[in-house]
Amino acid sequence: MEFAVTTDPASATPACAADALERTPLFAFHRRHGARLCAFAGYEMPVQYPLGVLKEHLATRAGAGLFDVSHMGQIALVPRSGDVADAARALETLVPADLLGLEEGRQRYVLLTNEDGGIVDDLMVARLRDGLVLVVNAANKAADTAHLRRSLPDGIEMRPIDRALIAVQGPGAEAALAPLAPEVRSMRFMEAREIDVGGERCLVSRSGYTGEDGFEISLSDGHVEGICDALVEGGVVPAGLGARDSLRLEAGLCLHGSDIDGATTPAEAALGWAVGRERRPGGARPGGFPGAERILRELAEGPARRRVGLLAEGRAPVRAGAELFGTEEGAEPCGRVTSGGFGPSADRPLAMGYVPAAMSEPGTRLFAEVRGRRLPLVVSRLPFVPAGFKRS
Repeated sequence: MEFAVTTDPASATPACAADALERTPLFAFHRRHGARLCAFAGYEMPVQYPLGVLKEHLATRAGAGLFDVSHMGQIALVPRSGDVADAARALETLVPADLLGLEEGRQRYVLLTNEDGGIVDDLMVARLRDGLVLVVNAANKAADTAHLRRSLPDGIEMRPIDRALIAVQGPGAEAALAPLAPEVRSMRFMEAREIDVGGERCLVSRSGYTGEDGFEISLSDGHVEGICDALVEGGVVPAGLGARDSLRLEAGLCLHGSDIDGATTPAEAALGWAVGRERRPGGARPGGFPGAERILRELAEGPARRRVGLLAEGRAPVRAGAELFGTEEGAEPCGRVTSGGFGPSADRPLAMGYVPAAMSEPGTRLFAEVRGRRLPLVVSRLPFVPAGFKRS
């Protein structure tokens, strides 16, 4: 999923003219709290607050952070038949996930694929009583909406959801949100429910993209600022895109457009787990999605390249775009870094990138070229920081 702009706030693009960018319903909240704003995916978004990226990151890991993700696309798929299985069946023609097996009140991480097996987008899909709710990446929502409108049958009504979306993330998220929504205490990881939050019915999922426990809340524009004020008064720390990026990097989570794109397959990206068992050979509904032949072949035989974690041996961060080499001198590049920066919780530089399968084993030593120098890296298992999801 796509929630961040950069691990280095100093390199963030300054905000453009106000009339050139959209603003979320929390724009006034960001200004009141002293956010440094930047242009991201056509929106004027907070990259950090006065606390700074590092402290926002650490506060989320230790307690709870509040993130505005209202720029993401929210879409409802409602079957005219009234049978949610019809919507699940229709969406399965576009994705390799098992959606017919998704229970009501649950959600799943899903990949939208193309005919070459590449990842057009990654998204979340929740199954509710009346239909499916999709949350798609901000930069892709116009293209995703057009693709769905073109591809889904007439019996599936597509409704854009014009609501704010916030994320409360961290081990203290439940305690912070419970005074406003006591029902969240009984929710488990990847559960989605319509519940009362501060006097309004909202769609809440126990999920997020930081590697921590937490919740995402879809709520009306008029209600969101009051809820955020109450959360901050309760000790939740406002956090921007910079902290969002460093948190998801430590969690080993992909950023669409950087770590995954239309030329990257699920097996290459180490996202084979997102291809449902029922959609594989021997399953109840094998194939039948774009790029199935290549995707299923690579899952069975292995891809030529793989996404890996990379730990720098020194203290200098290795940024996205750096070429990777198998030796300290000479040779052709063997891969490329796709995400990189300093991990505040890990207290060291971290990166992810793609290397040949033969060089993807943990412990393999590689070199990244940074400003004409080759810096040593070691292939590492992901995530860099253990996940804190509440699974029971």
